[in-house]
Amino acid sequence: MPAHSIASLSLSFGLVSIPVKLYTATESQSAVKFNYMCKDGSRAKQQYVSEKTGQVVERADLQKGYEFDKDRYVLFSPEELKALEESANHVVEIVAFIPEKTVDPLYYDKAYFVAPDKRGSKPYNLLKDAMLKSGRCALAKWASKGKTHMVQIRPAEDGLVFQQLLFADEVRSMKELHIEQVDVSDAELKLALQIIDQAAEDSYEPTQYEDEEKKRILQAIDAKIAGKQIVSPEQVEVSASGQVIDLMEALRASLAKGGRKAKPPAATAKAPVEEVADLVTKERKSVKRAEKVAEAPSRVRARK
Repeated sequence: MPAHSIASLSLSFGLVSIPVKLYTATESQSAVKFNYMCKDGSRAKQQYVSEKTGQVVERADLQKGYEFDKDRYVLFSPEELKALEESANHVVEIVAFIPEKTVDPLYYDKAYFVAPDKRGSKPYNLLKDAMLKSGRCALAKWASKGKTHMVQIRPAEDGLVFQQLLFADEVRSMKELHIEQVDVSDAELKLALQIIDQAAEDSYEPTQYEDEEKKRILQAIDAKIAGKQIVSPEQVEVSASGQVIDLMEALRASLAKGGRKAKPPAATAKAPVEEVADLVTKERKSVKRAEKVAEAPSRVRARK
């Protein structure tokens, strides 16, 4: 299906105005949807009901309103709502050029593509090439649907990506979770780094993955259509506390299980697991010796 633009915009680059068209960059493959059904097999229908009279209101008789006080609304006609939307500025104003990596992906919202409109190819490519050369992306403002949006415009090999951003008050702080910071030993860190190295990849290849859960549910639906009974899959038992009893043993087992990048150890050298195991043994012996030294005075006092 050919791409259809959803808006015509003007990208303001200094004193240069670049006419562009906006296109959706993603296509949501939504989860399997189940309908509400009546016991007689007919589909249930949603309706709007007046809170005052309890009567069903047809969609054609509905208006939109804004609640400015408790149970007090100001109503807007379709023409007024259209006027509000049309009054939005369709100019995307670049306000700064910043290093691309300085934008935390946590602030990424919707992604779009922008392509040049008529007579916009030359300045469009100039902007793209300049940003690629400088290693920077553009930070811009855009007014749409009653809201000012902050936008990151970043260059890609084939064009420009129009990344809508969230405002600071739309992103929660992780500090609210009060996550406990716990020190880890050098041995644990070394083993964890080896596990990461085993599964390391140079890039994310989206085509290598699929929605396995959606695929499983669709297969179950096919079985149901064929008259078969849906059976729950066996559940994997998980510790109630969710804690690992021996972190080092779990790490060593994970490394021994191996990965795509695991390399056989040299004949004269110890395997990574053995090296870390030796280090852990030394650490445990040191701890035990320290415990014995710490306990010695108490035992002497106990004899008196």
